[in-house]
Amino acid sequence: MAVTLTENAARHVAKYLQKRGKGIGLRLGVRTSGCSGVAYKLEFADEASPDDLEFESYGVKVLVDAKSLPYLDGTELDYTREGLNEGFKFDNPNVKDACGCGESFSV
Repeated sequence: MAVTLTENAARHVAKYLQKRGKGIGLRLGVRTSGCSGVAYKLEFADEASPDDLEFESYGVKVLVDAKSLPYLDGTELDYTREGLNEGFKFDNPNVKDACGCGESFSV
């Protein structure tokens, strides 16, 4: 079981953690939302919780709570820039269906 960052995503997260001046990594999870069931939840982590599982990619920690891991196992998180748009892109092999607006997905 693993959740990984691409090198580009790890560089982006490390840069922002340095700018913030605090934090141990990135917290990735899911929450109930939208028309397809669940949506990604992404935030900087200042400390680990007891139920967090830790993964590391390119020196950056990714924390995932145990309840979210079945939805996220095998996910690779990339950071892309396309024209004026930039942001994180999720490559999640568990997604069976996604809503049209792209906010939520189901497994």
